[in-house]
Amino acid sequence: MNKKCRVALFGECMIELRGEMFGTMQQTFGGDTLNTAVYLARLGADSGIQVSYATQLGTDAFSAKMVEAWEKEGIDTRMVRRVEGKMPGLYTIQVDDSGERTFFYWRDMSAAKDFFVGQEHNSLLEQHIDELDVLYYSGISLAVLPDSGRETLFQLADHLRKRGGKVFFDNNYRPRVWRGDPNTQAWYDRAFANADLTFITLEDNAALYGLDEESALAHAYSLPCEEVVIKRGSDPTLIRVHGQEPIMVPTFRVEKVVDTTGAGDSFAGGYLAARLAGQPPEIAGRYGNKLASIVVQHPGAIIPLAAMPVFFFG
Repeated sequence: MNKKCRVALFGECMIELRGEMFGTMQQTFGGDTLNTAVYLARLGADSGIQVSYATQLGTDAFSAKMVEAWEKEGIDTRMVRRVEGKMPGLYTIQVDDSGERTFFYWRDMSAAKDFFVGQEHNSLLEQHIDELDVLYYSGISLAVLPDSGRETLFQLADHLRKRGGKVFFDNNYRPRVWRGDPNTQAWYDRAFANADLTFITLEDNAALYGLDEESALAHAYSLPCEEVVIKRGSDPTLIRVHGQEPIMVPTFRVEKVVDTTGAGDSFAGGYLAARLAGQPPEIAGRYGNKLASIVVQHPGAIIPLAAMPVFFFG
């Protein structure tokens, strides 16, 4: 992969409330693709990786603070559309003693779902697509969009690939966000067919297709993507590059898991930072697993900058 490249991640970022129910709660923000964007920006800057985030927000104070925070992380926000009268979605997180999470969402009025809707000219992502080397999105990115928005996203992905760019997809499957859409599997099939690299959370793949773990793994290995990275929690990560035998990359042992929020997103950020800097899949997998092992030892999806590991991708 190219050492110097511009990556745009598309998706939804929401206001996050974390803490004691009906007690003291801390405000922050989060979203799967945004979390990955932050980690990729932190790790990839020295390798010439330029990270942009594409989404829609309101003109409210919460939206303004989000954009300000992203820019401090070195993320380009020219593809963040701001619309009067719109607001980010909202979610709360409850974390149990083992670090596992329960989410509650209020996203019906989320601004991001209308990113491709109601614009006199092409969306900001369409306007900048020819400047990009990589487009990254997830199953949640697809789920929040109406059908017309999904079609536009697929068209952009196809356009980018035809001019030599790459498309990366994370399967993040959330049944509550898809709301029983009977075409969910078909949308995923199209995303897999139109991606060069896919991140698969094996548990999500099994739930989406109604498969047991062994069958879900076989399905992941059979995907048409050039590179498939299969995340299995604390079990070793599996990486299948087309035409090669799968690689098994061990995870790192963690004594105390505080919060698993953002583990997969941070893994993707670490993996992509290494791959886009020219590292082989096995090394990239180690970087991804190391970063994820640190993230789960902190509350929240985005850890303090001081807690970041030092990686050398040269």
